[in-house]
Formats: sequence, C-alpha cells, structure tokens
Amino acid sequence: MTSLRLGDIAVDVVLKDIKNVHLSVYPPTGRVRISAPTKMSVDTIRVFVVSKLDWIKQQRLKLWEQERESRREYLDRESHYVWGRRYLLRVVEEDGPPEVQLRSEKMVLRVRPGASEETKKLVVAAWYRQIVKDAAQPLIELWERRLSVKVKHLFVRQMRTRWGTCNPTARSIRLNTDLAKKPFECLEYVVLHELVHLIERRHNERFRLLMDRFMPQWRQYRDDLNRAPLAHVDWRY
Repeated sequence: MTSLRLGDIAVDVVLKDIKNVHLSVYPPTGRVRISAPTKMSVDTIRVFVVSKLDWIKQQRLKLWEQERESRREYLDRESHYVWGRRYLLRVVEEDGPPEVQLRSEKMVLRVRPGASEETKKLVVAAWYRQIVKDAAQPLIELWERRLSVKVKHLFVRQMRTRWGTCNPTARSIRLNTDLAKKPFECLEYVVLHELVHLIERRHNERFRLLMDRFMPQWRQYRDDLNRAPLAHVDWRY
C-alpha cells in the first residue's frame, strides 16, 4: 500500500490484480482508499483521484454530518436496537449462565453478579451474532433456490468496513454481526447481494441487472443501511 496527498486529503492506494478502479470513502473519519490495477501508474491514479475530488468531498461531508451511535456502557435503561427496533436494557445479576431475552420493549441481559462492562458487551455481541446466523440461514436457503446457487459456508462476525463479503471460490459468505441492529430487510438485501456475487463477482452492470431483477428496491435498502447511525468503527457497504 502507498498513499497520495491532494491538499488536506490523504488517499490510500492499493494495487491489485483487478481490471477496474474502485474508490471508497469510509466512515467515521472519511478515510479515502483507492484500489487500482497493478499496471496502472501513480500519475494515472492521481489524475483519476483529482477527477473525483468533488465527489470525495461530498461523501466526507455526509459522513461528518451523519449521526453516530453513542458508546454503550450496558447500564439499565440504555437504548439498544434489534432489527431496527429500540429496546431499553435491563441488567439482571444472578447466578446462572448469561443470556439475553427480549420482553415487550425491554432487552433483558442476565449476567453473574459483579460482571464487568466488557463481559456484558461480549454476551450481547454473542447474542447478536447468533440471531443474525439464525435469521440468515432461511434467507440463504430461499435465495439459493431462486438464484440456483449454493452456499457452502456461512460465517457471522464483526467486520470493520463491510456489512457482508463473499468468497465465490470457497462459496462462502460472511455477514456482519451488527446487521442484527438494522431493519430485517437490510439483512435480506445483504444476503442477496452476497449470493449474487456467486454469479457475478464484480459490481458491474450485470450485477446491478441481477439485483434489479430479484430485488427491485435494493437501492432503497442499501441507502437505509448506510444512513443508519454509525458505530465507532468504519461501517460502510
């Protein structure tokens, strides 16, 4: 990786075995990264970035103005989200295995007496991971049939810069744990997005046509997902 500087904007440059240039602006700070073909010269890359400066500045401004999630301390009456719905946390300290339950408008977190903030965080994160996995599996089976594809492996984990990824060679997909916080239709959009990559690896016209065919409103779901409050790490899809 190398970098370019254009005024006060630093651009990370990654050369890859790809055909097209990919430009991204990542939250929360507006970090700029460009992936370019290995044979492309630095001067050509610089000219390309200069041509996109207005767009880069617009994206950075949007990110700086976008709402941020407040830091979670896992205290009573703290707000947490499940499938886009707000719940108030209730912490119950008692002997027994830790667990999370949803009851009416409350998220009940059961932990052992004296559990630390980090322990509570890990319990909630594990619960989010499991409900994403449980919800994603039937969606995968549904879209496997509709697309005539097959997923061999599903992984759910926290990721810094993606809501999901696909490895077409291994026929595996990875989903971001934080999808559990977003509206359910966003999860289905990401599942479909990754399964379409089993047919078309790149985000090209064929990919967009397939998305339009199977989920005409996918752009709305994508925008809803990316407009959602940002966490303290670099979410973007």
